[in-house]
Amino acid sequence: MIDVDSLRKEYGGFTAVEGSTFSVPDGEVFGIIGPNGAGKTTTLKMLAGLIEPTSGSATVAGYDAQDAEMRNYLGFLPEESPLYEDMTPVSYLEFFGDLYDVPRATARERIHDTLDRLDLDHRDRKLGDMSKGMGRKVAIARSLVNDPEVLIYDEPASGLDPLTTNYIIEFTRELAESGKTVVFSAHNLFHVESICDRVVVMNDGRIVARGAVEEIRAEHGRTEYHVYTTVDIEGAVAENGAYRRIVESMDGVEETRELAAASGGEVTDIQTHTPSLEDIFLDLAEESPDVEGRP
Repeated sequence: MIDVDSLRKEYGGFTAVEGSTFSVPDGEVFGIIGPNGAGKTTTLKMLAGLIEPTSGSATVAGYDAQDAEMRNYLGFLPEESPLYEDMTPVSYLEFFGDLYDVPRATARERIHDTLDRLDLDHRDRKLGDMSKGMGRKVAIARSLVNDPEVLIYDEPASGLDPLTTNYIIEFTRELAESGKTVVFSAHNLFHVESICDRVVVMNDGRIVARGAVEEIRAEHGRTEYHVYTTVDIEGAVAENGAYRRIVESMDGVEETRELAAASGGEVTDIQTHTPSLEDIFLDLAEESPDVEGRP
């Protein structure tokens, strides 16, 4: 469980995060997205207790994010996560198990179970000799060695091949289904849309949209109807032997049908086009973020 109230971070005269408020219940994948410089990583680092907020509060697993005890219940995966290249995956993960005071037998069982689930072989190979995808799987396993209640993943699949990326995305969903709270940030909005239960969109340090993807789509998106006719009518363009007219309502669809009939033709197809999260994100990123009160 995460509770964030009026979280704010200022560096000198620059405000990186302004007035963020949200909560994430157990077992939910919660997405934070936005353009570069929007305040996403600063927000994640405040939740992880790595940066102290200027004002406001963040509670993670029942602890203030600045409380050192909280980190026993947190797994954090930053976008850049260097590994100790001379160690093997198992020795590396056992080392972190020791740091968390996890009994060695428990840690060893947990480590191999996680590596099995991540389909990671070559566990005795040095980390420096492993591919980026294998290294990312080890970093994810590190975030789980203390069996945390809350996971914060910043670009967990950044720069990975499609197969490894899909594996990590699916694994993230499995973690939430097991009851863990996951805060997830990624530039690939298809992944965000596919696994996140709810999303906040940040721009210039503020939250400018929030909710389930369908809720955001309903509030900020625009559904279009592509109506195809056998005759040329007002507002239509020729396409593949037919004529396509784009309208934004069923009234527009009916008007198109009437125009086609008046010209001796008919409607042959109607296709509904709903905006993707990426479409909405790009529109919001271009707007002044005044949804939550920014001047």
